[in-house]
Amino acid sequence: MSFSKRLARLSLLCLVPASLAAQTKTIPDWCKALPRPEYRALMRVPVTDPWFEVYKVAPGTFAIYEPHQAEETISYLILGTKQAVLFDTGMGISSIRKVTKQLTAKPVVVLNSHTHDDHVGGNWEFDYVFAMDTDFSRKSSRGSRADAQAEIAAGQICGKLPVGFNPKTYATRQWKILHFVHDGFKINLGARTVEIVATPGHTPDSIALLDRANGLLFTGDTYYPAAIWLYRPETDMDAYVASVKRLAALAPQVKMVLGA
Repeated sequence: MSFSKRLARLSLLCLVPASLAAQTKTIPDWCKALPRPEYRALMRVPVTDPWFEVYKVAPGTFAIYEPHQAEETISYLILGTKQAVLFDTGMGISSIRKVTKQLTAKPVVVLNSHTHDDHVGGNWEFDYVFAMDTDFSRKSSRGSRADAQAEIAAGQICGKLPVGFNPKTYATRQWKILHFVHDGFKINLGARTVEIVATPGHTPDSIALLDRANGLLFTGDTYYPAAIWLYRPETDMDAYVASVKRLAALAPQVKMVLGA
């Protein structure tokens, strides 16, 4: 994921190393740019786990940011009066469930923008995980060691890994799909509804999440104004172009676009 992508998605908001000690001595260029100035305009919400930073981006809407890994993944907790949706669960390097418990006592349903490893790392921590009905989603739910190990290779970590984290055993853990969902599926959170907009292309199971009443569009890795990864075997360029056009048609209804 390019540096330009990281900056772009911030603007939308307003192989294990041979030696971890050696890794911390060589500071990656992206790490030197932290903290990102784009976050200064946002309200930071304190949480106890230093692996995460949490920002309030709209009423009842929190960005859960992982600044210490090169993907700089952002997941979103979207609150209603009865339940919440967690849109992506990040890297799985530290417990995102513990973070959500500090933000809400309501039941949490997990929905992923797509099922690449950096978006499903914490899925295993939750009982209620919804997924698109695709073979790619099913395969991803089995977990992966190789993809996860690549995320902590040399140059991928900024600062210290969480206490208790074991890089030798790090893997995207297997997770269970409770319910399959589809384009147009709506989740009533209580006084707030979010709707799935299927956006295949980046992956077969890519989706956006639309909060029509509040004008919020959560686009995952389908849209941000920079280069996007569209070279992997699961990518479908024709489908991606159609998905971007579909999102563009929603522009009159949208006040804020929130990428992953």
